[in-house]
Amino acid sequence: MDKHILEQYIDACALIKETEDEIRKLKRQRKRIEQDVVKGSSPEFPYTAQSFHVEGIAYSVIRDPRSVEEQEKILEQRKTDAGAIKIQVEAWMNTIPQRMQRIIKYRIFEKKSWSEVARRMGRKATADGVRMEYERFMAA
Repeated sequence: MDKHILEQYIDACALIKETEDEIRKLKRQRKRIEQDVVKGSSPEFPYTAQSFHVEGIAYSVIRDPRSVEEQEKILEQRKTDAGAIKIQVEAWMNTIPQRMQRIIKYRIFEKKSWSEVARRMGRKATADGVRMEYERFMAA
């Protein structure tokens, strides 16, 4: 496993969330139904007034229903690919020492400063010491 996949983890998590939002928007568009009431009268005498209730999908919103389905499939594939990267990183994290798991979690995933990471690590850890430990691990 390449350690540089860590750089993709944060982007993969964000991409999953953004893709889920886009899929929700597409599904909302598909379900959007326009409604209106139309009034008219008989063309012959006696000209009795009538009201008609009309509803349907707005064509200005969805020009081609098949294109919406294709776009949904593409978004689902994007979400699946990002999920695979996320799973790869989480599996790799289980193979490294627990101390390094904590350092990576605090620094990469939670975006803490080195001094905050050192404080969370405890046991007289210093910001420079934790940073050097991380850099040596990543270089190896």
